[in-house]
Amino acid sequence: MGAEEEQKRPENEQPRFNPITVSQFLAWKRQKDADTSAKKAEAARKRAEDIAAGTVQMNGRELFLHEPWVFDNSQY
Repeated sequence: MGAEEEQKRPENEQPRFNPITVSQFLAWKRQKDADTSAKKAEAARKRAEDIAAGTVQMNGRELFLHEPWVFDNSQY
């Protein structure tokens, strides 16, 4: 379909694009980073709640942080 659209466009017409300024890009990047950070924080909070409730299985790092006595080898 892209080739068909290219053929329909007159030869003298340039493809249109919207140039952005550096400040517009930086504002967009800050917003995107803030959204990503918020999503990660929410996921971590939800995971911590699920672990506390016992609804999900902990991975090794989480088990070590929440129940370090499991890894105590001084008994052997």
